[in-house]
Amino acid sequence: MTPIDRTDRVCVVGAGSSGLAAARNLAERGFTADVLEREGDLGGNWNYGSPAARVFRSTHMISSKPFTQFPDFPMPARFPDYPHHSQVLEYLRAYAEHFGVTERIELRTPVERIEPVEGGGAWDVTTGGGQTRRYGAVVIANGHNWTPKLPAYPGAFAGETLHSAFYRTPEVFEGRRVLVVGGGNSGCDIAVEAAQHAVRTLHSTRRGYWYMPKYLLGRPCDQVGDLFLKLRIPLSLRRLIAGLSVRLIVGPQEKIGLPRPDHRLFETHPIVNSLLPYYVKHGAVAPRPDVAAFAGHTVRFADGSAEEVDLVVFATGFRVEVPCIDHALLNWQGGRPRLFRHVFHPERDNLFVAGLIQPDSGQFSLVHWQTRAVALFLDAARRGTPAADAFRRARRAVDEDLGHGIRYKDSSRHHLEVEHWSYRKGLQRICRDLSRGLPAPAPALPAQAAAAAR
Repeated sequence: MTPIDRTDRVCVVGAGSSGLAAARNLAERGFTADVLEREGDLGGNWNYGSPAARVFRSTHMISSKPFTQFPDFPMPARFPDYPHHSQVLEYLRAYAEHFGVTERIELRTPVERIEPVEGGGAWDVTTGGGQTRRYGAVVIANGHNWTPKLPAYPGAFAGETLHSAFYRTPEVFEGRRVLVVGGGNSGCDIAVEAAQHAVRTLHSTRRGYWYMPKYLLGRPCDQVGDLFLKLRIPLSLRRLIAGLSVRLIVGPQEKIGLPRPDHRLFETHPIVNSLLPYYVKHGAVAPRPDVAAFAGHTVRFADGSAEEVDLVVFATGFRVEVPCIDHALLNWQGGRPRLFRHVFHPERDNLFVAGLIQPDSGQFSLVHWQTRAVALFLDAARRGTPAADAFRRARRAVDEDLGHGIRYKDSSRHHLEVEHWSYRKGLQRICRDLSRGLPAPAPALPAQAAAAAR
């Protein structure tokens, strides 16, 4: 069948937070975006109850409001420091309405295949209904918390297993002996919930981590950390101050039963949890090392100990997958796309990925600058500005340091890790450079939806 010609438009795959930001910023530069969404509603990961969601009933954000919200659309003042997932969805709906994105979303329209047209000037996008459309550019914004990553251990477990992707409510723990495997934020939150409902809760981690309290000096801890960055305090001094603060508030981790960290502060993705040390100190969560083997209901651990367990929850993260496009087209290397700033293909002018990052703070504000840079580049490229040519040369450097001097632990978990302060500043510089020679953006829509949300 002849593809439907939409080469004057941009295809945005996904109507989660990243897809909404992409459509909003593209519209500001005069581009029409078709936002194709597989599910029956927007919101992606934050739409609790949707098959796309990866939040559970009690989920609150672990980044505070100022470092989560889009910079051009503040969250309502009535929201708490750490909004609940229902408030996040409310906020995303208001954002989409305010910037005219809602009318661009096509729900229940999964993208099955994205293929380049010969010559590279366009992309054929085939939807689940078999329709093929030809677009001038594509922004893939379907997220990376989709495909559960499950570890392989010797032996077989006779009880029930569950990945954190499918955990929703704590009733599943009632009257059971529970093992939670995984030291990330989801694993810690689930262990805390299990401690309040299970007969016994074990928490297995491969290494010791730094557990940051949600509040330092009466403020959300990410706001304190951001202040240190704003004051340009050196990394070594930031480590010293933060480490002392944690020891004063929580105490030495090894004295309360938590394993001692095997790395320096900031070298792994931050774990923000005030309650895990509390429940460990009360004996409600028993830390354990990595699993060595399963044998029926018995779990053997790396230190030689063993426990009987009824339920194992694997909070072991997700594999990066973009199933609708050939990996080679995304410069796939080492298990993930190798892109400039995790956004820009080193050679292609019309293929982008939004939201493919794991920041040490909130994500929405960083994706705003990602997608603004995408829109500015597309505008500069169609006008043939010198800034567009300069950026084409710069984007070939896909191996740049996005940790700003931090050497993250070598694991797949940190393939997409970025230090938010320097990453944001870099994107803002890109936006400033690409803006040279471009007209002012279209005026923003009236703030009716924003007022209604408040």
